[in-house]
Amino acid sequence: MGSTFSIENRDQLVEAVTWAAAEEQPLEVIGRGSKRALGRPVQAAHSLDLSKLTGITLYEPEELVLSARAGTSIAEIEAAVDEKNQMLAFEPADLSPLLGGTAGSGSVGGVLACNLSGPRRIKAGAARDHFLGVESASGRGEIFKSGGRVVKNVTGYDLCKLLCGSYGTLAVMTDVTLKVLPRPQKTYTVLLLGLDDATAMKAMSRALGSPHEVSAAAHLPAALSPGSAVSYVAEAGGAVTAIRVEGPGPSVEYRCAALRRELADLGQTEELHSRNSLTLWRELRDVQPLWQEDERAVWRLSVAPSAGPEVVAAIGQGAAYYDWGGGLVWLALSSEGDAGAQRIRDVLGQYGGYATLIRAPQKVRAAEAVFQPQAPAMAALTARVKDGFDPNRVLNPGRMYAGL
Repeated sequence: MGSTFSIENRDQLVEAVTWAAAEEQPLEVIGRGSKRALGRPVQAAHSLDLSKLTGITLYEPEELVLSARAGTSIAEIEAAVDEKNQMLAFEPADLSPLLGGTAGSGSVGGVLACNLSGPRRIKAGAARDHFLGVESASGRGEIFKSGGRVVKNVTGYDLCKLLCGSYGTLAVMTDVTLKVLPRPQKTYTVLLLGLDDATAMKAMSRALGSPHEVSAAAHLPAALSPGSAVSYVAEAGGAVTAIRVEGPGPSVEYRCAALRRELADLGQTEELHSRNSLTLWRELRDVQPLWQEDERAVWRLSVAPSAGPEVVAAIGQGAAYYDWGGGLVWLALSSEGDAGAQRIRDVLGQYGGYATLIRAPQKVRAAEAVFQPQAPAMAALTARVKDGFDPNRVLNPGRMYAGL
């Protein structure tokens, strides 16, 4: 029977990983456990529990920087920055409820390890763009640091970017440093009602190409809009296209009015203010429109925005909505068989793009490629990077790709 190493400090982590490397005993790296169902099932009898490695170690609001131990809950960090009217601008998605867990239970280390970013990504960038510094233990049990507390403090290789999105397969993060930004004074959302998917893509493209500094654009087809907690959306009686504008109050009001005038030829418009606007974008961020699809597999597709509706139509038999101006498609399909994996890969082979299986039964995640299959040259590079950080394959083996 496997052991669980409950880590409270750096020395315990080094000891556990050094033992695992010497004995060639793979370890499953667990922050707070909220994302264990994301990715391929890890092939490890033992686990590293980082849930006690917690606490905000530095927060300087004037310098827009925050440091915390990797097991610190993202909810604690968001509460701390909110008190200072600041935010994590990459808007980290909380996938815990989608994966069968409790909302707000994820860790900052887990968010960065999975590079989880929300609707504001199209304007503010992804999680990795706000990841300034890290202390980690490699698969050899060696502690290393990268980055610092300011954006310009980068010497040598920027390993933060490499670790962000590696799903714990290269190193175990102990401490992380993030850039924070001021929270917008006002958040409004322009709604266009009743648009079909193709027209919605046109509307979002026009809004994002305008001078009105749109911070997010998404489209909920008619089948999914009734599930929103925002009455304007739930009672719209059809599809809802949402365009978010943030900033100082007078500027937001002016830009929303301008957008409504410029998009009026495409359909009826409405406007959400403050609480309703925040609620809608939190729902879209956390994939709440697909929560009720609890018997289905959930895929995340990255495609050219103009191709999104055609991709969804070609795959067929699924419930889908669009974020990032149409470039991100959240898609729910039957979890039977391969959960639509072959069909999706075939369609993306024609249109281009990437697909990640976010939620599916364990047997499907073990049998199918959860992440986009890599070309031979890229697969060879991935293996060499793994060899450099974790030559004995002890950290989260198999989480992303078989054999790694």
